Amino acid sequence: MSQSEKPESTPSDLWGGRFAEPTDAFVQRFTASQGFDRLLAPQDIQGSLAHARMLTAQGVLSAAELAEIEAGLAAVAEEIQQGTFEWRIDREDVHMNIEARLTEIIGDTGKKLHTGRSRNDQVATDIRLWLRESVDAICAELTRLQQGIVDLAAAHTDTVMPGFTHLQVAQPITFGHHLLAWNEMLERDFGRLQDCRSRLNQCPLGAAALAGTTFAIDRHMTAAALGFEQPTRNSLDSVSDRDFAIEFTAAAALIATHLSRMSEELVMWASAQFAFVAIPDRFCTGSSIMPQKKNPDVPELVRGKTGRINGHLMALLTLMKAQPLAYNKDNQEDKEPLFDCVATLGDCLRAFADMVPALQPNPEAMGRAALEGFATATDLADYLVRRDIPFRDAHEVVGKAVAHCVAEGCRLEDLALETLQGFHPDIGADVFDVLTLEGSVAARNHIGGTSPQQVEAAVIAARDRLNAR
Repeated sequence: MSQSEKPESTPSDLWGGRFAEPTDAFVQRFTASQGFDRLLAPQDIQGSLAHARMLTAQGVLSAAELAEIEAGLAAVAEEIQQGTFEWRIDREDVHMNIEARLTEIIGDTGKKLHTGRSRNDQVATDIRLWLRESVDAICAELTRLQQGIVDLAAAHTDTVMPGFTHLQVAQPITFGHHLLAWNEMLERDFGRLQDCRSRLNQCPLGAAALAGTTFAIDRHMTAAALGFEQPTRNSLDSVSDRDFAIEFTAAAALIATHLSRMSEELVMWASAQFAFVAIPDRFCTGSSIMPQKKNPDVPELVRGKTGRINGHLMALLTLMKAQPLAYNKDNQEDKEPLFDCVATLGDCLRAFADMVPALQPNPEAMGRAALEGFATATDLADYLVRRDIPFRDAHEVVGKAVAHCVAEGCRLEDLALETLQGFHPDIGADVFDVLTLEGSVAARNHIGGTSPQQVEAAVIAARDRLNAR
């Protein structure tokens, strides 16, 4: 029977011996995963080569059989790369599609490849290999973004802007200091990804279906060949848990949340009301009806995609919450959320890594905004405390001075010395040194503070950490 005459539904050539009737055509489509798990084809072939070489070293396969398998898998890989490989629903998944095609190419020797393993440990290995590569790629983009942030901070160690709490002007800070706060978030994110990578870098291959195998396999050999730190320790756990995927998705959700917070600030800062930064045109779009519009679409879309990534985390947590040991078909649903999470996060990081170094800050607008909202009020209170006035009393004095300014429509630094002394007689002429924006930020000269001196030191330390990766 030619391939074109193949019935729509048949028992699988690879596992159909137990079955007396063909799989229902709809069930075949419903349960097949080759439409998306084909993404794992390179890792599946990589794992199969390591497994075959281990079987040969253990005397299960001959050297001649190994040579056939290696040549056949190379041919399969070439077909997949060239786009000529025929993916078939009746072969269910990436593993059976590749194995069946291998057998078509080299004959019965291809059927020996699956000795001592199961699709359960096979897919667990493939996902770990794929995710390990993905984590490395995401860490590279994360590092590129951090480098851009740190470089921009280095150029603005003494650019004064308002710091906010409750989105109200609070105290003056430097733009470099604010950017380095972004970097601190991402630094922790990088550490979480490295922790996740370490835990996922254990090799499940050899766990077989759930209990191991009767063949004298060498799991350390396959683990080493695939670049894993060691084999997994328990065969049941090896094939049934996806906590490594959940851990990655949780880390991704935190990264996306941090990017979303940055996006929110960029959207505000780029508005006419703030005008703190200009986002280059190549990262924006216009309006179909309002010709004046320049919309910050990239940060807005990154902010929106955070919900998508968070949704994938909830999907994976829900997927695993009621599964008994060991493997269950439910776990077929782990791949699409994970694949999309990696792709979405990678795109978001790439967009930010390209955009952030190209931002065009507006120091004049930042400085004007920092003069609003009585940003130096705390400095005046600290000034009084240094004159042995209890902080709560100083707080009350400054509050009255601010209320006066609100009524008069002026700033603290605009008040005459005599007016300030009317609120407290211990205020001297040197008070105006602390009421300037520059004096305010310079006074916060300690580790973690916003003074230009501290920001410069923080930039050097951040670059050292990035260079050490």
